[in-house]
Amino acid sequence: MSDASPIRVLIADDHQLVREGLRMILADAGSAAGARGIEVVGEAATGDEAVRECARLHPDVVLMDLQMPGMNGIEATRAIRSAHDACAVLILTTFDDDAHVRAAIQAGALGFILKDVLKEELVRAIRAAAVGAPTLDPRAQQHLMRQIAEPSPASPFDGLTPRERDVLRLIAQGASNKEIAATLFLSVGTVKGYVSALLPKLGVGDRTQAALFATKHGLE
Repeated sequence: MSDASPIRVLIADDHQLVREGLRMILADAGSAAGARGIEVVGEAATGDEAVRECARLHPDVVLMDLQMPGMNGIEATRAIRSAHDACAVLILTTFDDDAHVRAAIQAGALGFILKDVLKEELVRAIRAAAVGAPTLDPRAQQHLMRQIAEPSPASPFDGLTPRERDVLRLIAQGASNKEIAATLFLSVGTVKGYVSALLPKLGVGDRTQAALFATKHGLE
């Protein structure tokens, strides 16, 4: 692909207004001082859709939200990076806590920025991602530096994926598989699969023991 061609961007966010706003911002970005332009080639409202659209459209950069129905942004990032190593994923979210920053970077995200970012900074981050350069919001950098300087003690939940933690959290609240499915926009069968996977990871035999384990160890 020629350097003169626009950067192909896929927007993944479950809020239509956010997607429309980002599309308008990037449409106005154009190319400045000889920089490549930016073209939004597609949108996705769920993590699963983002993975499918990435395979279909082959964007240069995916703007990825973290909290979406079904497959979340972390899982979608991991799937995209595994299948399309030429595609850069740039997390665009409202969540800047240690766990989300660490999980996003471990999943293969090239950048992590917050939704209160200035338009010019967002455009710079996309252009940087397109050439393989990372961009971290200063607050995300602080989280990573703190983790390096003061490593968090091992958690009994470290072996769980973000979605398995979501399921366990709802189990601890007394939710049934059907209620968990409705809350997380999953099928009941998928929830059963998550439950079956997390029980041995925790070393417990059933969901009641899992709920007690989560409560005892303070799952947040």
